[in-house]
Amino acid sequence: MKLVRAGFGNNNVDTCARVCHSPTGYGLSKTFGTSAGTQDFKSVAKTDVIMIIGANPTDGHPVFASRMKKRLRAGAKLIVIDPRRIDMVKSPHVAASHHLALRPGTNVAVLNAMAHVIVTEGLIDESFVRERCDLVDFEMWARAIAEERNSPEAMEPYTGVAAQDLREAARLYATGGAAAIYYGLGVTEHSQGSTTVMAMANLAMATGNIGRDGVGVNPLRGQNNVQGSCDMGSFPHEFSGYRHVSDDSTRQMFESLWNRPLSNEQGLRIPNMIDEAIGGGFKGLYVQGEDIAQSDPDTQHITAGLRAMECVVIQDIFLNETAKYAHVFLPGSSFLEKDGTFTNAERRISRVRKVMEPLSGKSEWQATIDLSNALGYPMSYSHPSEIMDEIARLTPTFAGVSYEKIEQLGSVQWPCNDKAPTGTPIMHVDRFVRGLGKFMMTEYVPTEEKTGARFPLILTTGRILSQYNVGAQTRRTENSVWHDEDVLEIHPFDAENRGVKTGDLVALQSRTGEISLRAEVSERMQPGVVYTTFHHAKTGANVITTDFSDWATNCPEYKVTAVQVRRTNQYSDWQERNAREDIELRRIAPRFATAAE
Repeated sequence: MKLVRAGFGNNNVDTCARVCHSPTGYGLSKTFGTSAGTQDFKSVAKTDVIMIIGANPTDGHPVFASRMKKRLRAGAKLIVIDPRRIDMVKSPHVAASHHLALRPGTNVAVLNAMAHVIVTEGLIDESFVRERCDLVDFEMWARAIAEERNSPEAMEPYTGVAAQDLREAARLYATGGAAAIYYGLGVTEHSQGSTTVMAMANLAMATGNIGRDGVGVNPLRGQNNVQGSCDMGSFPHEFSGYRHVSDDSTRQMFESLWNRPLSNEQGLRIPNMIDEAIGGGFKGLYVQGEDIAQSDPDTQHITAGLRAMECVVIQDIFLNETAKYAHVFLPGSSFLEKDGTFTNAERRISRVRKVMEPLSGKSEWQATIDLSNALGYPMSYSHPSEIMDEIARLTPTFAGVSYEKIEQLGSVQWPCNDKAPTGTPIMHVDRFVRGLGKFMMTEYVPTEEKTGARFPLILTTGRILSQYNVGAQTRRTENSVWHDEDVLEIHPFDAENRGVKTGDLVALQSRTGEISLRAEVSERMQPGVVYTTFHHAKTGANVITTDFSDWATNCPEYKVTAVQVRRTNQYSDWQERNAREDIELRRIAPRFATAAE
């Protein structure tokens, strides 16, 4: 953040949270007043009703999934809201009381229908609402949500969820004891991602399930330090601690310590940068530890933007897909080579300790300082602890954080300051950060991505246990024995209609592109919905996904893409071209190769 805002002189900085949990920050800040989950992970041990929506914990968050399963085996009830029959629906010694197999893109409709049941059947926690929430906002929300158009019966044609099943799930959530919501990218990666987060917050407030052990609204983050990235001002509109760049007092505090005037105008988000590059108005990009050529939607649009830039600098531990378009590659360092901190989904700041010297000869923080100095903006730190001390001086929620305190306590959960000197395991205990909790209107708006005669199926995407994210690290391990390629899961009904059997090569086509991959006929899917992972660059899953995105944050709508599937005997034109470019675009230009010698 400091390098870009003070060294580059603009606010064009963004983070991988743009494509995963940016709606979490927006939705929870609007309703609760802070952009983070409400509980610590051990809180699940006191939960009576676990609601999982848009997450697959056993594959995406296996350590926490084991905590969940332990609590479920001890008697907690489970509600799963997911288009697929994930393992948590039924596995040894664990079975969901309700599986609401909704159509992709209808999260808001399902949650509004649950809220309708809670309001119209008198299941509101009135004392909590009166004491802790803005009553004017609540009354407006309750009147709107009670309208018949939000009933489970009215929503059933959109969601595909039987009204009676939904009513029973809503009653269980409202009356089953301490109820906690755990959600993942199946919530946020939608055109209504932010709306869905606010709808979950509405449910928690209406039933009093906030501010104590065993309850809350809890995002399961997409990567190990994505929370820390957001906390540290990596969005174009915010300084560290989620304070807007237009706030004069905050900006002046940074200007005073950094000795540099800072812009008060919001910078460009990643999608804006790519659009501007194609238009000729954005010339260069510095990317650390992110592979936008594989992870971001509409791959061909992303690579067109990268090709159009005059200077692309990549800093990473591997030559990833984005590095094909780099003019300069700087070596990064792994967690084993780092001194610093990671912050996880429960706001827990933990130390990362270097066990070996960086193979590149420099730590990433040192490389950042050298680059800044070369640009003419001097930085001087002798150890990462000094950077943390500066964070504490500039960020109220981190005011009490230091390496010394982290060493003393083992870890610290922010906010950590004079009011909470040892940190805050559970948020919003006596009052919300914003004061009174704010109920938000959450109108269901169908996605603009429509199925039809040409593209009759819906594609949704996710992860598998043996591979991680875009596979930059796990594809280079023996884990590929279990998952050496992305496959397309398809329901037997849809497979039979297309003459497709397990193992067949099929073409997967959307309005933005086409790829080929092997089919796996599976009853985990519902008719009309297909599913694949995005771990293997050679597959190119994001060649298919569109540029539709969340209305508030531009988080891509990975989970809803209209597609067609047919048998084929060849790989797509994009895949053939990408295979060639794997060799052609990884060559070092001769003049640079000579210079390196």
